Amino acid sequence: MKKIIMATVTVALAFGVSSCSSNKKLLECQEEYKTLQGNWQTSKEELASAKARITGLEDQLKVMRKSNADLQRSLEQSLSTGSQSNVNIAKLVDQINESNQYIRHLTELKSKSDSLNLILTNNLTRSLSKEELKDIDVQVLKGVVYISLADNMLFKTGSYEISSRAQETLGKIAKIITDYNDYDVLVEGNTDSVPIKKENIRNNWDLSCLRASSVVQYLQNNFNVDPKRLTAGGRGEYNPIADNDSDLGRQRNRRTQIIITPKLDQFMDLIEKGPSED
Repeated sequence: MKKIIMATVTVALAFGVSSCSSNKKLLECQEEYKTLQGNWQTSKEELASAKARITGLEDQLKVMRKSNADLQRSLEQSLSTGSQSNVNIAKLVDQINESNQYIRHLTELKSKSDSLNLILTNNLTRSLSKEELKDIDVQVLKGVVYISLADNMLFKTGSYEISSRAQETLGKIAKIITDYNDYDVLVEGNTDSVPIKKENIRNNWDLSCLRASSVVQYLQNNFNVDPKRLTAGGRGEYNPIADNDSDLGRQRNRRTQIIITPKLDQFMDLIEKGPSED
């Protein structure tokens, strides 16, 4: 009888262990599914933004080329009919040359910006481990590199102190920032919409700003990143990338973004000014 009881207990224990193991695997699969779902949504947003950017640039180039073609037609008509003076014809030629130069310059700067950002992004992603990539999203949108880090990797819940887990990752990001010393860096804290309950932190605005400030100071103090290149800012709960009604959405919204921007002052001046109309 004792043998039967012992056998029954053994089977029950084995079944219990097997059940726990199955439940653990199920939870792991569910977490992996959530991560994949989040990555898929991010990829969709990145693709949509990239398409919009490409469309905008193509439209701008199309307008410039049409303007250039109109100028060339005016010049051809003037030459064929002799309806304009040599001074006006020379002016048209100058406008065409300026238009062509503007188009070439715009195309070159766009290509240079995209190439530099692609190199920067590839260098960073190659340096990150598979585990780090689960909590980090790197993408280029509108000529700017965005490195989005999950809050559970950088901080403890409700805290703004850098965790030991994040130190190695921030070191890799700091190396990229240091290597590309012509780039400005904005560190931007973001939270979900759940109110924080801490005596020394009034609200999510405070938490997002404190977290951004912690990252900036960590980059400066531990990796000698030039503080003149760094800016810390917080956006609280007001810059969500997902719905705050779900756990997954809130998880995606709790993030710190390191935004690396190339100095393209001349490029922006050229965009605003456009070709000469004198």
